[in-house]
Amino acid sequence: MNLALVTEPHASDESGTPSITPPVVQASPAKSEQPRIEKPAPVAPNDGAPARSDLDRLVRSSIVRATQGRSPVSLLTAYVDWIAHLAVTPSLQQRLASLAAQRSIELAQYATRCALSGRKASESKCVEPLPQDKRFADPAWSAWPFNVLQQAFLMQEDWWQKATSDVPGVSRHNAQEMAFTARQILDLWAPSNFLATNPVVLRKTWETGGKNLVDGAANLLEDTQRAISGRLPVGVEKYKVGETIACTPGSVVFRNDLIELIQYKPTTETVHPEPILIVPAWIMKYYILDLSPENSLVRHLVGAGHTVFMVSWRNPRPDQRDLGMDDYLARGIDAALATVRTIIPDQRVHAMGYCLGGTLLAIAAAARGRKDGEALKSLTLLAAQTDFADAGELTLFIDESEVTFLEDLMWQQGVLESGQMAGAFRLLRSNDLIWSRVVRDYLLGGRTAISDLMAWNADATRMPYRMHSEYLRRLFLNNDLAAGRYMVDGTPVGLSNIDVPMFVVATEWDHVAPWKSVYKIHLQADVDITFALTSGGHNTGIVNPPNDSRREYRIATHPHTAPYVAPEQWFENNKPVAGSWWDAWCRWLKEQSSAPVAPPSMGAPARGIAPLCDAPGHYVLER
Repeated sequence: MNLALVTEPHASDESGTPSITPPVVQASPAKSEQPRIEKPAPVAPNDGAPARSDLDRLVRSSIVRATQGRSPVSLLTAYVDWIAHLAVTPSLQQRLASLAAQRSIELAQYATRCALSGRKASESKCVEPLPQDKRFADPAWSAWPFNVLQQAFLMQEDWWQKATSDVPGVSRHNAQEMAFTARQILDLWAPSNFLATNPVVLRKTWETGGKNLVDGAANLLEDTQRAISGRLPVGVEKYKVGETIACTPGSVVFRNDLIELIQYKPTTETVHPEPILIVPAWIMKYYILDLSPENSLVRHLVGAGHTVFMVSWRNPRPDQRDLGMDDYLARGIDAALATVRTIIPDQRVHAMGYCLGGTLLAIAAAARGRKDGEALKSLTLLAAQTDFADAGELTLFIDESEVTFLEDLMWQQGVLESGQMAGAFRLLRSNDLIWSRVVRDYLLGGRTAISDLMAWNADATRMPYRMHSEYLRRLFLNNDLAAGRYMVDGTPVGLSNIDVPMFVVATEWDHVAPWKSVYKIHLQADVDITFALTSGGHNTGIVNPPNDSRREYRIATHPHTAPYVAPEQWFENNKPVAGSWWDAWCRWLKEQSSAPVAPPSMGAPARGIAPLCDAPGHYVLER
């Protein structure tokens, strides 16, 4: 199979190699809807994985497609590790048996008291649900016999958590995978998921004469049809990119085969001379940072007197299978930074990266700090990890077996399809993203209004074979960046090479980039770091406009000369502040910036960089 990149029909860069000074890329006057792009540099296929035959790859890719992206070997390995160690730990077996007997007696006593005292429990419950578990929040779950059902289920959850987590000798990863698998199976059979055992659904059915079930069946049919045809979920259509979301005025000023660079129009008479370059994650579309006007971080920054540039990553096609991490660095961040500095010369840049974009930006900043300390003014990272040793629940889907199976799937397809990634993220929050929807849409017959953030979440992208393989192996599996083994231009980079002040944001309930993992930047970068911990999750904590913000954040600046403070101690030392971290960041940016001046031009036509089209550009519209 030929793994070379397919050249675009309108390629204009004959050299085939990326350049620090971006070439001029103009839209064709005759066909403005067809962007011209640079010819990509051909790269040799090398995913860093052990050699294996085409037959091996075909077999594994077929298996992992049938298992929705999970490696059955990884699950089997975890099960054997767990059951074998449990079998040779009789004391734990005895404790588990004793706990099961004790829980059974407690449940029987609780059920008896509830039955004798009437329809509701007369005393406290045996087991309380976790704070984030809202399945049994309705008062109807306190009535007999549903109170007994939910208590029995919560006791089962508690027992299996102890049975899968406390077995001596089981590897940490396998223990986590067994606990996760047990939780998924239990969640499937939760009493809240069934008509006969959910008092809220029974009440709704009685009140509507069963109409909720008819509506739910219609919802299920419509969702199934949309899924089969590849259409977006119901309600997403009211959010149109470029009209109601991603609608901050601006122009695309640069385009190559991997990115479009958007420059946003100023809205203030003067702006700080140092521009802001935003590097979002390429796993999703950039406009999570430019949602509806009231939720747009870009609009907030422009309104605060900043010149803002945004990288819009292209949604890769199968013929771009060999785009690697080096390409995302050179033809992504380096090309965007060179363009910004051409449009606004003699000014250093405030660089900000979100999630994967933040990780890559940290690598770029470290590489530049080693050889060019004049490009950046400051560095901001949002929910971005630079040490993957404790990368949270996402590591459940990343071990050698999982990565090998995924590599073979991507080898056959050329990319990892968005739906194949979305399944893993939904499982991490199955109660919120799967089962609550089953109850709400199919049993209660309702529809939750789609928000701009939910519409963005449905607009996922693909991942190129080589890049995703390198990302998983070099960062997640090998943790090369934290260990000083990550290579850029043939030389390892260390985050201690970063020589500009940093503003780092983490979120308290992040299942993708846990805040204590993000906090490890304090051990890696030898600069002043302002660290902000905001309430919310990976997305909701970042999209946090100041107007009517119901969130809070903790913030403190750690001078590079000060002793290290453990994350738990940092949390205790810094009390929460009501409001949005956006305002705190804008104040910090102002402190790092010079006095305002007249806004720069859109693009730099005199220097060969003319606007190509209006924002949001072409790439964000590709599916």
